[in-house]
Amino acid sequence: MSEYTVVNPATGETLATYPTITDEALEGAIASADAAYRTWRNVPVAERAARVRRAAELHRERRDELAALIVREMGKPLAAALAEVDFAADITEYYADHADKVTGDQPLDIEGDGTAVIRRSPLGVLLGIMPWNFPYYQVARFAAPNIVVGNTILLKHAPQCPESAAAIEAVYRDAGLGDGVYTNIYATNDQAAVVIADRRVQGVSVTGSERAGAAVAEIAGRNLKKVALELGGSDPFILLSTDDLDATVQSAVDARLDNTGQSCNAAKRFIVVDGLYEQFLEKFTAAMTAAKVGDPTEEDTVLGPLSSLTAAERLAEQVDKAVSQGATLVAGGTRDGAFYAPTVLTGVTRDMDAYREEFFGPVGVVYRVADEDEAVTLANDTSFGLGSYVFTTDEEQAARIADKIDAGMVYVNLVLADGPELPFGGVKRSGTSRELGLLGADEFVNKKLIRIG
Repeated sequence: MSEYTVVNPATGETLATYPTITDEALEGAIASADAAYRTWRNVPVAERAARVRRAAELHRERRDELAALIVREMGKPLAAALAEVDFAADITEYYADHADKVTGDQPLDIEGDGTAVIRRSPLGVLLGIMPWNFPYYQVARFAAPNIVVGNTILLKHAPQCPESAAAIEAVYRDAGLGDGVYTNIYATNDQAAVVIADRRVQGVSVTGSERAGAAVAEIAGRNLKKVALELGGSDPFILLSTDDLDATVQSAVDARLDNTGQSCNAAKRFIVVDGLYEQFLEKFTAAMTAAKVGDPTEEDTVLGPLSSLTAAERLAEQVDKAVSQGATLVAGGTRDGAFYAPTVLTGVTRDMDAYREEFFGPVGVVYRVADEDEAVTLANDTSFGLGSYVFTTDEEQAARIADKIDAGMVYVNLVLADGPELPFGGVKRSGTSRELGLLGADEFVNKKLIRIG
């Protein structure tokens, strides 16, 4: 039976199924990617960049078609789906525009005579294992820089996203990259392990859960392959002072409900100083529950269904367990098929499972703290370390907290501010690498030293 199936989470209807790749076809895909690498790496950088720029243009030309696919595959609200296609186009274009910086030599100051440079060159065939929550954005930030660098891509997308996966392959093919430079494979997990182990494949990037990351890293480690991991998060939103509580609350809600709450770097733990706690909780609860839940094809829908019935059931189990262990359900906590109501919890303590878990859906946990030190301690008391958000009117306090937070990213007095030029990634169990920006383009390159006497 095929693992690649489109099930509309809003209705539960199975819309299409696609067969997994055969072992013979998979061998052919690896061989084609390897052969393409021998040629693609020697294509002038300006020409590689021009073709990647054309891929960005095709994202924009096919914007409506691409957005519609992910609305039906994973229930993303239409406005969010259109915005994701736009962002993927911007990321792709960024790497085309900065191809010279991505691939250029880095001169070194040396002691003695002669010169030394770091020369960036591609590694070869790479495998990308991508998640369902951002079907285009996740691919863009992995594929675009690596194609510009001169690597070639095998892409295993999430089994519930076969049509958007094929659409991305078509974008790169129609941009003129040629056979084997970007190849979509409907592979099983066992077949993905075969790809990682293949000597022609030089690295693997995975965005997903801790479990998936650990499994991939184990296989990559046994085969001495470079691995990049972008995993989960339970990002803190720290509020210590504000000149506009209503605006701050709206930022908190936006950061929690983006992508129906299914974002690794969404704010999930709201840590509020005592003097603002009661007002924040009241306004936050009101704004969360006012968000429109409904048909993801309607442009004013804020929250669609979760990505699948299974995802909604898992989230409901987490919330129910939290309440059974003593947490207070302030609002929400109800499920209708794959739809889950915006939910607010308080009273979560360190002895509860919810204290350590990631809620991948529209659930916000609000904590009360006495001061800055307690806020930082609570923020860091997690196995995750992806992003974080700090709201304060005190610039010196913001700088102190930014230094103390154990996370890959700190945003001060703003949310949803990701950009193609800004590196994305975490520490601890949130991952081991960076994507986006110039740092993202440096993950899968040979930084070759050339020393001339």
